[in-house]
Amino acid sequence: METTHKRRVRYKGTHPRNYQEKYKELQPEKYADTIEKVIRKGSTPAGMHISICVQEILDFLQIRPGQTGLDATLGYGGHAQRMLERLEGKGHLYALDVDPEESAKTAKRLRALSYGEEILTVRLLNFAQMDQVAKGAGGFDFVLADLGVSSMQIDNPDRGFSYKTEGPLDLRMNQQKGISAAARLQNISLEELAGMLMENADEPCAGEIAREIINRQRRGGKIETTTQLRETVEAALSFLPESERKEAVKKSCQRTFQALRIDVNHEYEALYEFLEKLPGALRPGGRAAILTFHSGEDRLVKKSLKHFQKEGLYSQIASDAIRPSAEECRRNSRARSTKLRWAVRAQ
Repeated sequence: METTHKRRVRYKGTHPRNYQEKYKELQPEKYADTIEKVIRKGSTPAGMHISICVQEILDFLQIRPGQTGLDATLGYGGHAQRMLERLEGKGHLYALDVDPEESAKTAKRLRALSYGEEILTVRLLNFAQMDQVAKGAGGFDFVLADLGVSSMQIDNPDRGFSYKTEGPLDLRMNQQKGISAAARLQNISLEELAGMLMENADEPCAGEIAREIINRQRRGGKIETTTQLRETVEAALSFLPESERKEAVKKSCQRTFQALRIDVNHEYEALYEFLEKLPGALRPGGRAAILTFHSGEDRLVKKSLKHFQKEGLYSQIASDAIRPSAEECRRNSRARSTKLRWAVRAQ
């Protein structure tokens, strides 16, 4: 059977602009030089995710061959790969993720690096359900949870995570479950929406944005795409002086999308459940590291670690959050808001 030659993606100008046009970045195994150039410029290649605080996490977890660990949020698999290297072929790493599309890609990449089922188990599970895995594994010597959303999810316009590109207003980690952000907005009250924007993102203009969203829909206007939501936020902030408006709209769009994402994925509920189950999943002396990316997550993690230390379940916790180095933030701008906290299970 004759195979049809597939032509590369065509685009205007000298450089690709949108996600689909960046065919080299989307094939890192074929175009390593392009990937390196993009990273050197301080950007994240399309379809990839650059892991944050890798060395700091490895230094704390102190992984040794023969141990059993959990990557509670597999994502692109950068942290998982480094943890597997530390096991040196002895022991086992369990990895969880709720995104069926990205976890399948990551599992394939890791299998290609010779990490077979004898050392790596990948499960399509929310990390709130880690007790199901911990029971069969006999507990964990180390656990990593990298919270939030991965770069390859943000960059793909079909997922609807970014206000910067046109796409369906979805925002679900698993598009096969639950309702999209667009559907959520169709059945929400003004009070609930304003509260969501405040609680999930500390949005200072929560009332104005919520009112504009509700009024637009009452007038028959649709908010089904990322662009339509961005335009609604812009309209809500039209009262601001023109000199301040552009930056204010950018930040409010970031916070509005964050608040909706947290809501439709039930992120706070899942994080609370994970933190409640974490001490019971760790073996005596086991170590847990958690990366957070905004104040709401960090508050929950900090409060839980302190609570269980008082209860005697943790012998040590991080006194202060560890932040990425200035050099790492220069190379990866998405690292700037990151905080790393840790805990050691009591013996």
